[in-house]
Amino acid sequence: MTDEELLSKLEKAVEACKKCRLYKNATKAVPGHGNPNAEIAFVGEAPGYNEDQQGLPFVGRAGKLLDSMLNSIKVNRESVWIGNIIKHRPPENRDPMKDEVRQCSSFLEEQLKVIKPKIIVTLGRISLEYFVKSAKISEYHGKPISYKGRVFFPLYHPAAALRNSNIARILSEDFKKLPKVLKGELSAVSLDKKGQEEKDEEQMSFI
Repeated sequence: MTDEELLSKLEKAVEACKKCRLYKNATKAVPGHGNPNAEIAFVGEAPGYNEDQQGLPFVGRAGKLLDSMLNSIKVNRESVWIGNIIKHRPPENRDPMKDEVRQCSSFLEEQLKVIKPKIIVTLGRISLEYFVKSAKISEYHGKPISYKGRVFFPLYHPAAALRNSNIARILSEDFKKLPKVLKGELSAVSLDKKGQEEKDEEQMSFI
C-alpha cells in the first residue's frame, strides 16, 4: 500500500470516528491535508469554524496567514502536510479536553508515521505541550527541539498572531528560521534528559 493510500485510509477512519463527543456537533471531520512525503508537518490543536465547514485544515484567517508566511520563505502549501491533534471542531473553539486528546491523537501519530517528516512544526501552546509535555512556548518558540527521535520547531499559533501584533512580529521572525532548521543549520536543543522524561511520565494524564 502506498503512502497516499495509507493516508487516505486514515482519513476515512477519521471521518467515520465516533470515539469522542466532538463528532456530534461537527459539520465535517478535518483529517489533515498535504504531501504524504512532506519534509515539514505543521500541527495545530483543533479545527475552527471554517475548517469544520470545508473539512480542510487552516483555511480561515489563520490559514491565510500561514499561507502568506509559507510564501515568504518560498514554500508551497502543496509540499507540506498540515493537520491538527483533534480532528473535529470543539464547540465554540474551546481547548480540547484530555479525554478528547486521548481518543483522537492516535490518528495523528499514525499519519506522522506514514509521512515521516524531518520537522514537526507545532503551532501554539497545546500542540507543543502535546509532543513535549513540559516545554513552554514562551521559552522555546523559534528554537528547534530534539526529543525522542523527532525534531520539533515550536511557533506561536497564527490565530494568536491575528489577535496580538507583538506575537505577529515574533511569529514572522521565527518562521523565517524554518529553512535553516530544515537544512540543519540551526542546532536543536535536546530535551532527552532523565529529569525531562520523568516529568513527562508525571504528566501523561494529559493524553
